Amino acid sequence: MNVIVNIYLKSGVLDSQGKAVHHALDSLNFEGVEDVRIGRQVVLRLSTTDEKEAIKEATDMANRLLANTIIEDFKVEILR
Repeated sequence: MNVIVNIYLKSGVLDSQGKAVHHALDSLNFEGVEDVRIGRQVVLRLSTTDEKEAIKEATDMANRLLANTIIEDFKVEILR
């Protein structure tokens, strides 16, 4: 089973990459972009076929290793 873990900075944490991209989009005349936040995505292929177990395992992995939960949030999803 494939699981996606999307990791992103918590609200209130300065996202310097996002600010740089936002500035670049402005300079390229893309209007209407109010904010940009940069994150990362981890795609896991797990041996389990149980969706609840896959989400539980991936959540544990994110809490223990993949995300810095002091400054980052994450969301776990089953890839369909």
